[in-house]
Amino acid sequence: MKFRILFVVFIITFFSCDFISKKPSVSSAHNCMPSTFETNGNLDIINEIEYAINGSNEGMIFVEGGEFEMGGDNNEAKQDELPKHKVVVNSFWMDETEVTNNQFKEFIKATGYVTTAEKAIDWNEIKKILPPNTPKPHDSLLSPASLIFYQTDAVNMSDFTQWWRLEKNANWKQPFGKDSNIEGKGNHPVIHISWDDAMAYCKWAGKRLPTEAEFEYASRGGLKNNLYSWGNEPIYKGDTKANTWEGKFPSNNNLNDKYYYTAPVKSFKPNAYGFYDLGGNVWEWCSDWYHSDYYEMISKSVVSNPRGPETSYDRNEPYSPKKVMRGGSFLCNDSYCSGFRNSMRMKSTPDSSSLHAGFRTVMDERV
Repeated sequence: MKFRILFVVFIITFFSCDFISKKPSVSSAHNCMPSTFETNGNLDIINEIEYAINGSNEGMIFVEGGEFEMGGDNNEAKQDELPKHKVVVNSFWMDETEVTNNQFKEFIKATGYVTTAEKAIDWNEIKKILPPNTPKPHDSLLSPASLIFYQTDAVNMSDFTQWWRLEKNANWKQPFGKDSNIEGKGNHPVIHISWDDAMAYCKWAGKRLPTEAEFEYASRGGLKNNLYSWGNEPIYKGDTKANTWEGKFPSNNNLNDKYYYTAPVKSFKPNAYGFYDLGGNVWEWCSDWYHSDYYEMISKSVVSNPRGPETSYDRNEPYSPKKVMRGGSFLCNDSYCSGFRNSMRMKSTPDSSSLHAGFRTVMDERV
């Protein structure tokens, strides 16, 4: 009960999928990542990180550029995945796998960077977007924290707040809070990563985040109109294809893929280009701002190397700027989220972190 009361007071702080007065819809639940809000910003810290001019392509795959059709492939496509449109991307390098705990640990060791989840929430920033005279909560509620999933019985599927909670001291090295750790999980994808955190890593490594177009191009693997990174066979048929939620979400996971949370990278077969986990395991940040109507805006002609819109717009929450996420996660289920579809778009605020948010990097082709 206490938890539900806190949600009534802080739902626009901790979750960015509709105002208190508006109950989240099924469609918004499908398309929205729970979000935390402004922390004591990392921009100054990012600026202090030494930029690696020549990033290494070790562990990366070269992708020959070309033209493809980007966007929804079937009737599962959401409105923001349409219309399907032609896009050209230049050649680029992309990480074979998601960035792992071991790789991220090297970044932290070299820079001393503190992730978003490890920083207290900044009340002075939050109150700027709250109704006037909203009282300041107890300091304990503004402590460093991140979002974690907890399994629950049958629920109202339009209310995703029933299976998320803000866990104090949850972060990349303590995924479930102070009594947890990542011992033995060095080759798992790093999680509880915000877009800001991913950008800081990219700067240190001399790389960048993929554009939304580059991610989808790589995920399709040269196949035409394929629904998933592995082809068109449904996730629940044939061999295990990815780390997803198998069973009834969010009450029962039958663990056919053997993993309840993250899986070690390279646990499943790569796609046609040789990439692992472009569908499932963790959601991956892209560089683009999210705009609900972006595809409609650029669909009239072939677009070369789209970098996304100049500003963000989410029709479900128009006042909260968001970045694009792609690929789905271990929580995606074919009957609920299906985030592992090639064209599925997710979005979240740049300062948000959660149990299933990670990333991989890319580099431009060197001439």
